[in-house]
Amino acid sequence: MPRDDMQTLRSTIIYTKTDEAPQLAAASLLPILRRFAGVAGIEIVEKDISLAGRILAAFPEALSAEQRQSDDLAELADLVTAPEANVIKLPNISASLAQLLDAIAELQGKGYAIPDYPDAPATGAEHISRARYDAVKGSAVNPVLREGNSDRRAPAAVKAHARAHPHAMGAWSATSDTNVMTMMGGDFRANEVSLTLTEAEAQGPLQIVHMAGDGTRTVLADGLSYPPGTIIDGSYMSKAALCAFLDETIDQTAALGTLYSLHIKATMMKVADPIIFGHALRRYLAPVFTAYGAVLDQAGADPNAGLGVMLEALAGDPNGAPVLARIAEVLAARPPLYMVDSDKGISNFHVPSDVIIDASLPAILKAGGKAWGPDGQARDVTCVIPDSSYAGVYAAAMAHFKDHGALDPTTAGTVQNVGLMAKKAEEYGSHPTTFEITRDGTVCVLTAQGSELLSHGVQAGDIWRMASTRPEAIGNWVELALARRAATGFETVFWLDATRPHDAEILAAIAPILAAQEAKGGVRVLAPTQAATHAFETIRAGRDCIAVTGNVLRDYLTDLFPILEVGTSAKMLSVVGLMQGGGLFETGAGGSAPKHVQQFMSENHLRWDSLGEFCAIAEALRFEGAQRDNAAARLLGETADQAISRLLEEDRSPGRRLGEADLRDSHFHFARFWAEALATQEDQPHLARAFAPLARALSGQEETITAELRAHRGQATDLGGYYLTVPEKVAAAMRPSPTLNRLLDPLQAVG
Repeated sequence: MPRDDMQTLRSTIIYTKTDEAPQLAAASLLPILRRFAGVAGIEIVEKDISLAGRILAAFPEALSAEQRQSDDLAELADLVTAPEANVIKLPNISASLAQLLDAIAELQGKGYAIPDYPDAPATGAEHISRARYDAVKGSAVNPVLREGNSDRRAPAAVKAHARAHPHAMGAWSATSDTNVMTMMGGDFRANEVSLTLTEAEAQGPLQIVHMAGDGTRTVLADGLSYPPGTIIDGSYMSKAALCAFLDETIDQTAALGTLYSLHIKATMMKVADPIIFGHALRRYLAPVFTAYGAVLDQAGADPNAGLGVMLEALAGDPNGAPVLARIAEVLAARPPLYMVDSDKGISNFHVPSDVIIDASLPAILKAGGKAWGPDGQARDVTCVIPDSSYAGVYAAAMAHFKDHGALDPTTAGTVQNVGLMAKKAEEYGSHPTTFEITRDGTVCVLTAQGSELLSHGVQAGDIWRMASTRPEAIGNWVELALARRAATGFETVFWLDATRPHDAEILAAIAPILAAQEAKGGVRVLAPTQAATHAFETIRAGRDCIAVTGNVLRDYLTDLFPILEVGTSAKMLSVVGLMQGGGLFETGAGGSAPKHVQQFMSENHLRWDSLGEFCAIAEALRFEGAQRDNAAARLLGETADQAISRLLEEDRSPGRRLGEADLRDSHFHFARFWAEALATQEDQPHLARAFAPLARALSGQEETITAELRAHRGQATDLGGYYLTVPEKVAAAMRPSPTLNRLLDPLQAVG
């Protein structure tokens, strides 16, 4: 809705409709949240930022009047810049090309006349379609909504539960061959040039230009406006250096006898990393590309899209059989691949989005440095991280565990994170200014007056990018970090490397503040590799600390430490204090769990854990209470926390297997415990009276409700689609208890 309409909803919490498991969970949880929040005069409004919703919103002219829907992401982009914003954001699909193509096909099959994705756009209409689809691809949501910096930490109840009920940790050996390999030159880290825009340089838009060797001038991007004080970074990944490095990693992995694995983030770095992924697959299958390059091109077997797409394309090509045979031979001869699913033969190279560095590396570290091979056995693994900017963090973690053994969750402290991400900060905001170079030459960034800010000599195939970090984001980030320091008393470490050009500019901007804080004690600056070692030493000793990081490390560390500390990153509390005064509450990391959906569709058991959603609603209610001076909202938030603690204490979380409790059982117990906490509190007697009948009814009818929830477990479930489900079918599957549904209906009296 337009901003004016948003402002008329004076007490509103926005709850995002996303994809896969979180979307299914919302169908069960939202009626509970609306029943409770409504008592405090709060309306919970759902906004669709799912992959299907974003695709349909991109092509309104292709749809009938009945099919059209509003562009909810664009509306939320406006809302998060307003002080009244209160948004709960669930994990969504950051679509790989394969996922995008699948979603397009499903929507077309349902009668939506959207265009095909043009692989090689030739007409004006095809270029427009490609641009719209590319805007949907990858991490298209988070950079839009994150108009503030990140405060992520494990909730106290989650940390306490992990200590009392520790997850399994693999044993580390001092002689483990598991290792990190990263580039020693020619990468983004080595080629980075950074500067801070002056008043004069910020007068008018910047322009990115490629000058070919023959003098041909091509404007890659223009109209790029930034305020004075913005840090601008330019860098490039050399294709030649990358390919030489990849060849070296294959040889060294073979010599070590470890598994071979590539760790990037093609969803977030949606321009650069798919290209890097494609080069890695080309080098791994180099004999195949040398012998059959023309056949692969003709079949549309694009390595950037993954081995799975290649195999599928070749299987349908009349000339594909010998190529498939040669691929099998090379796979057998090369170092064995790290497997995503060894039972199904799905390797690290099958889908670019299947192995995401911030999740895949912590899983290996948690497992004692082991990963699954093609034979279904756990083995040591070589972890290839091409760009060296942050690879040292994982190398430091491995070194620490080899020296000291696995972390003990029963005694470990915690690492909280304050992350710089507002205004599309740093590399994660670089998608529109990332380019694969087509001709040798020079890339320059020019001011509006034509002065050169920075330049790089580049060759065809290199990947060049520019990133920016705005001064208001930096200032807010430091303020947030120091506020967390004051609130907790924890040692606070800024993960910044003075030898890296970008970090040096950051340090120059915040030096006066840091000098004053360092003089008081408890605040320090360490380069990321040293900071990682220090953080592991700190939590191993049972102490707590705060890691203050840039955008990429924010993403990496808020998986790394939670997975090691509490077994998962999905239970993290993520608070984004929006810079204009609003609040964005994210429900943890871990993606949207497609395997959970597959299990649900086959046997009607959903193992998704909504603890992240529970924590987010508690924070959003407290925020609403503070913003509107709504005492009932504050109490709802406090009692939701009590319900979360009890849920964990009584072990009411979903189980993994059919026959155990699933998400719907967990939602029922959360509702019951929340109602009981409200009914027994004495601070607001009118709320106690309002919820006492519901608490009695939920407790008294638990046996009936549980039987109704579990009546159809073990049966296949039809959702009417995957990317675009049918709401009525989802509701029937996710709300199978008539008794619970009646009790949650605000129009029904509960005796």
